[in-house]
Amino acid sequence: MKLWSALYNAIWVVFLEAILGLWPDPPWIVPYLHLVLGLGIVYVTYYVFRELRKARVPGRVKRVARASYYLSIAMVVLGFMLWFDVGSSWTIPLLNLTVWRVWMFFHVTIAFAIITQLAAAAIAYDMWEDHEFEKETEPGEVPAPAVPAR
Repeated sequence: MKLWSALYNAIWVVFLEAILGLWPDPPWIVPYLHLVLGLGIVYVTYYVFRELRKARVPGRVKRVARASYYLSIAMVVLGFMLWFDVGSSWTIPLLNLTVWRVWMFFHVTIAFAIITQLAAAAIAYDMWEDHEFEKETEPGEVPAPAVPAR
């Protein structure tokens, strides 16, 4: 799979994962699909980071991809704590919330962070690969996309 394709597909995998996680009263299979896709996100973010490290792409793109990978690990750790109901009986008196709910908040927040980080890396890599950073435009100008060579 081409790297640009893996980057854009990773965004859709995380999006699908978020949709599955938001499903109210899901069928019994949905939590297991959510679990498998969550582990798949760790794999795909690692793959993207590994492949970007091999490329001559600017360092910022590599750092964003690395952050996506690290965030995916944190999301899986929180996901397992949620899966096993760790903290569901511990209440934070000041907030009147269980620790489980706080972890859920961070789990969802990290999912959105991964989507945004992967989108940033995908766009930056795509622009770098097509040498778009070398072409400036005039203020107010929005040029048509380049036609690929045949």
